This record gives sequence, C-alpha cells and structure tokens, in this order.
Amino acid sequence: MANATTRSGSTSAPRSVDVARLAGVSQKTVSRVLNNEPYVSEQARQKVLEAAEALGYRLNNAARALASGRTRSIGVVSLGTALYGPASLLIGIERAARDTGYALRVVNTVEGDPSGIAGAVESLLEQGVDGIVISEPIDEGVLTLAVDVPVLVIGAPAPFAAPRVVTVGVGADLLAHAATEHLLGLGHLTVHHLAGPQRWYAARERLEGWRTALAERDRDEPPVVSGDWSAASGFAAGRELARDPAVTAVFAANDDMAIGLIRALAEAGRRVPEDVSVVGYDDIPVAAYITPPLTTVRQPFDAIATEGLGILVQAIENPGTQPVQAAAPPVELVIRASTGLAPTRRE
Repeated sequence: MANATTRSGSTSAPRSVDVARLAGVSQKTVSRVLNNEPYVSEQARQKVLEAAEALGYRLNNAARALASGRTRSIGVVSLGTALYGPASLLIGIERAARDTGYALRVVNTVEGDPSGIAGAVESLLEQGVDGIVISEPIDEGVLTLAVDVPVLVIGAPAPFAAPRVVTVGVGADLLAHAATEHLLGLGHLTVHHLAGPQRWYAARERLEGWRTALAERDRDEPPVVSGDWSAASGFAAGRELARDPAVTAVFAANDDMAIGLIRALAEAGRRVPEDVSVVGYDDIPVAAYITPPLTTVRQPFDAIATEGLGILVQAIENPGTQPVQAAAPPVELVIRASTGLAPTRRE
C-alpha cells in the first residue's frame, strides 16, 4: 500500500493519521517516534516505523520547520576541486548527513577568490540554514561576517567569529608525524619532505608533523621541497632529490606527488625502496596498485565527518549548551612495499 485513498477514490500522500491508524497507536506516538523523541516503547516504535514504511510516509519537513522555527538544513562551504582530500571529505559529510535528518545545501568556492567564503556563507544564511559547515582548506584570511547559527570548521581555524564554533581537526600533523616516524624507525638518518602549497592548512600541518618528528629524535631537518599537489610537481621534485645521494627517505604531503616522485627516482636509476623509501599521504585508491605499492597514511574522512556533524546537530538542537569537543582522529599507517630499511642498515 503506497498511498492513502480518499473517500472519492483518488489517492493522496499518506498522513500521520494514516500511520497511526495502521500501527494502532495515537498520532502523538507517531509524532514522538518520527521525531526521535524518548518515552516510546520499542514495540510501539517498531509498529510505527513499519507502518510508515508500508505507507511510504515521509515526515513533512516543511511543516516541522514552521513548528520549530528551523529549516532542518545545514549549509556546507567547500572548495570546488577534484583533489582527493577535499572531495572525499565532502562525500563523507554527505554520508554523515543522511543519519542526522538534516538536508545539505552545498556551495562551492573557487581557489584564490578572497570573497568566496564570505559570499557562500551569506548565500546560505539567506536560505535560512540552521548551521554551517566550513570545509575550506585554504587560508583566505580573517573574515568579518555576522553569523548567528552554529558553525563547524573542519581542518582549519575558524575564519570568522560566531556564537558557537566547533573545530574538528583531520589530524594532519599526527598522520605526518607517524609517516616520518615510520621512516626514521627503518634506520634512515633523516627524512626529506615534499610539501604541499603552504596556503593550504593541511600542507602546513603536514609540514609541522614532519618537523616535530625530526626534532624529537634530534635529526637534521633537510630543506623543504615544495609541490602543488600534482603528480607533475612530484616528478619535478623527484628529479631534484634524485641528484642528492644523501636522500634515502622522503615523506610526500600527498599520494599524487609521491607517485610522481617515484617515477622520477626510477628514471634517475634510484630504486624504491632499496635506495630511497617513499611515504605518501591520503591512501588514494590507486596507491596500492602502483610499482612498488605505496606506503601511505589514510585519512579518516568518514569518522571526521560523522563526529563533526553530530556535534553540530547537538549545537543546533540545544542552543543553550556549549558544543562538546571533538576527539582526536585515529592514525592509520598503511605499510606497503615503497618503504624499507635504510641502505646502511641493510649493509
């Protein structure tokens, strides 16, 4: 039974009263179940959910918005890019939102547009969103905005002031530290770093994690070589690093640059991992299938998005309370064949 039938024989969208009648409960019980409220027995809850599914009933979010003063929507400001990290984080946010009961409204920004974030936020506020997610990885400076809804900022400091701001880190410094520690643990005297563009918060954090790991072991810090996240920039950096025989280990700030680096080392006759060990960052799908398979660190996109959105929804629905602090994300190092013992250790 997909629709309720009127007395005239025509069909209409099922209503909560139809769900209550089929489930054998009151409309109040239906409302409590569909709004996820307490004080409903598990048996009654199950009956209501089964009746709603049988009837094809959907909670009327527009009516709920009128009653609660909320639109049940969350705005997302995200950098419009095909790069693996930002794109995967946006997918994680979309997945996590399905379990919150909130709709997403996404506005993409363009790299290098200083008014992009401000314009995106203003657009979302005009649409009446209940909260905002800033998944914008580039430093565009401090913005002056009047924002009166809770804000979740992922992987960066808050770019503007708001009454309630939640910051969720992606743990880039911890992951970079783990990658560097892995190479030092294999006996390499130091680790070179192929960094991303420093306007990106992620690139800065990965640089800091690498630098901290070297300092903790009192190892020399080699000059940083910079790329632009692309495999081509990794290839160019690899040609430069291949000329230095002292280079035995490299931590690249993303997998694409690591893949370009490995190609350049191979063309220069430097074997991976026999002569140079390489660690990437992200664990992109192709990382396990290049030659040699790439050791890398995996970003917990889904975990970050799920926890962050959960905290944001709590802040939206409990305006009188302070948002809880997010836990540190897990560190997952995926060890493959691109890393090995330092040449001196093998000898």
